[in-house]
Amino acid sequence: MSMILSASVVRVRDGLPLSASTDYDQSTGVQECRKYFKMLSKKLSQLPDRCTLKTGQYNINFISSLGVSYMMLCTENYPSVLAFCFLDELQKEFITTYNMMKTNTAIRPYCFIEFDNFIQRTKQRYNNTRSLSTKMNLADMQTEIKLRPPYQISMSELGSANGFAHLSATDYKGTGKISAAPRQRLEPVTLPGIVSFVLSLLCGALNLIRGFHAIESLLQNEGEDFSYVIAFFLGTAACLYQCYLFVYYTGWRNVKSFLTFGLICLCNMYLYELRNLWQLFFHVTVGAFSTLQIRLRQPQGKSPDYNV
Repeated sequence: MSMILSASVVRVRDGLPLSASTDYDQSTGVQECRKYFKMLSKKLSQLPDRCTLKTGQYNINFISSLGVSYMMLCTENYPSVLAFCFLDELQKEFITTYNMMKTNTAIRPYCFIEFDNFIQRTKQRYNNTRSLSTKMNLADMQTEIKLRPPYQISMSELGSANGFAHLSATDYKGTGKISAAPRQRLEPVTLPGIVSFVLSLLCGALNLIRGFHAIESLLQNEGEDFSYVIAFFLGTAACLYQCYLFVYYTGWRNVKSFLTFGLICLCNMYLYELRNLWQLFFHVTVGAFSTLQIRLRQPQGKSPDYNV
């Protein structure tokens, strides 16, 4: 019997499960496919926006849009057109129900589990094809699939050591750039982190402006010290590098952040004669706050399995 067995909604950038079916089959074959679900969810950012994985008796189909992927498991004889129409309905409803801000800032797995109610209703409709009244949508989807068929993921690709890194733009027409290698992802940004990022940019801009003023003063007065210009520009570079460390993961990230903070302190000590105590306090405090936020925003660990 051809039917849809389960479905899930996953965030593309880190594979965080947002919602999923709660009444999936407990058979051995379905349990094995759930492992493929997890493997695929970690590589969504490297894959085209429409794919199919055939695992023998079952197929896994998924589409990705606006940073969210919609995945489903069905029997091998379930029509591909119906499968992608089902996913298209999930996508439209999810986008209508939840805004991008909520999905981008979600931290807890399955935080939109109530969406399972819509998944269940839609799954029942698509498993009863006689009562399915979406002929126009089916015709449109059939045409779209013929023009741009889903990329067929092979089992050898799924089990390869380097994942899907060898895929290129020529392997799948109609898709954008595919990442060559996954980057270590950091934990979601918090409000204090955003504040520290903005303040670091502000300090960098202030140092840059003062640096250009120092150059102008140097050109007008030959007796001015050029080392002040260097101190201002070093302070600018240090602030901008703190912003970089906050956004991206690099090796020795915490050590680099402390060394950068030390450079900010040294620059402000050297500029003691050109700044009042409040200005010095502001720059050093922002540097310390940014260093703390870099320390707190650590690489993401493995998401817990809530057995959904």
